[in-house]
Amino acid sequence: MRFDMGDQALPTLIARTSGAHEDLGTLLRRLIDAAAPLEGKFNGAGKVAFDGFKARVDQVTADLNSAVASILAGQHGVHTSFVDGDQAMSDTARGTESSAGFDAASFRVRP
Repeated sequence: MRFDMGDQALPTLIARTSGAHEDLGTLLRRLIDAAAPLEGKFNGAGKVAFDGFKARVDQVTADLNSAVASILAGQHGVHTSFVDGDQAMSDTARGTESSAGFDAASFRVRP
């Protein structure tokens, strides 16, 4: 089995996740802004429900931002691991090649 995702797969994923994170933040701010004119328009149970909605939106916004930030941190960590692993594999191959004795090898075809 061979797994080759290319050297730009994770940076592309990180960029897209970061863009989605910004888009999500913009949408949530627009939701809060859209509800702002309703503030102070309710009394009684309606006011309690509206205030609860507003409080939950703020908490949901904070939770989503935190979650996406954690996802981005994980993606950066995976990318760093892949880059470090690729470099280590290259260094090991060079080290093994330099210690191999090619002088005694015969590469000609015998009849």
